Amino acid sequence: MKKFVFMFVILFVPIFVHAAAPSLNVLPENLIQGEPVIVRIEGLSDITQVIAVMFGKQALQPFLLGGTVAALYGVDLNMKAGEYVVAVNLIDGTKLEKKVIVLGRKKYEAPLGIPQKLGGNSTTSQTVLVNTLAIENAQLAALATGKKAFWTLFFQYPVKDPFVTDEYGYTRTTGQYSITHKGVDLRASSTTRVSSINRGVVRLVKTFRNYGKTIVVDHGLGVMSFYMHLSKVLVNQGELVLPGQLIGYAGQTGYAEKPHLHLTVRINGVSIDPIIFIKLLGR
Repeated sequence: MKKFVFMFVILFVPIFVHAAAPSLNVLPENLIQGEPVIVRIEGLSDITQVIAVMFGKQALQPFLLGGTVAALYGVDLNMKAGEYVVAVNLIDGTKLEKKVIVLGRKKYEAPLGIPQKLGGNSTTSQTVLVNTLAIENAQLAALATGKKAFWTLFFQYPVKDPFVTDEYGYTRTTGQYSITHKGVDLRASSTTRVSSINRGVVRLVKTFRNYGKTIVVDHGLGVMSFYMHLSKVLVNQGELVLPGQLIGYAGQTGYAEKPHLHLTVRINGVSIDPIIFIKLLGR
C-alpha cells in the first residue's frame, strides 16, 4: 500500500495598511479674542516630521499632546478680529491649512475702588496704582520660560470646586483709569488651599504692592501660571512642583478687598482666559 504525503504550501501575501494622511484640527472652533488655541496634527506622532506650524505670521512650537503633535497659541485681547490661516508644513512636502475666525470679545466695564490700605479712592492713589502696576507687570513679563514642556499630565484647577467671581477680559474703571482684568478671580477664603495647575518650575515668589503675595510657575513652552493675593506661600523660587501640589493659601494681600484667588495663565507672554485653557488641556 502506497503512502501519499501531502505538502501544503502557505503563501504569505503582504498586506499593506496605509496610514491615514495627517489632518489639521484647531480648537476651540468658535475663537474669541483672549482665548487659547490648540492646533493638533491628527495622525502624526513624530515632531521631527514638522518643519513649521504657523498661526497667521506667528511661528508655534510643536510638542506631543497625548501622542499627537500639537501646538499652542494665545490670541491677544487686542488682536484684530477676522480671518486667519493656520498652516503646517511637513518634511515630506505635505502642507495643511485651515482658516479660523477670531471673533471680537464683548466689551463691558465695571467700577472698582482702591482699598484704604492702598490709599483709598484719591487721585493720588489712582496715579500710584497705575504707575506701580506698570513696574510690577514689567517684572512679570521678564520671567524666563523653558524651551520644552515640563508637564506630561492634564491641567487642573488650582482650587477645589472652582467658582468664578470675576471673569476674564472685562475692564475695571478706577477713577480716570481703565485696567483690563487679564485673569479670573476664584471664590476662596483665607484657608483655601491653592495648588499648582500642573508640573512646572517656580520662577518667582514675591510680595508685590498690588498683586500681593505671588507665585509664578513656568510649565515650559511659554506656558506660565500666576497665583496672586495669597495669604501664605509654601514653595521657593527654583523649586519643581507637581500637578496638584499645594503651593499656598488664598488671601487678600495687595490690591484686594476680600479673600480670593486671582489666576492668570499666559502663553508666550499673552494672557488668555484660564478657564478656557483648563477646559482645553484638562480632563
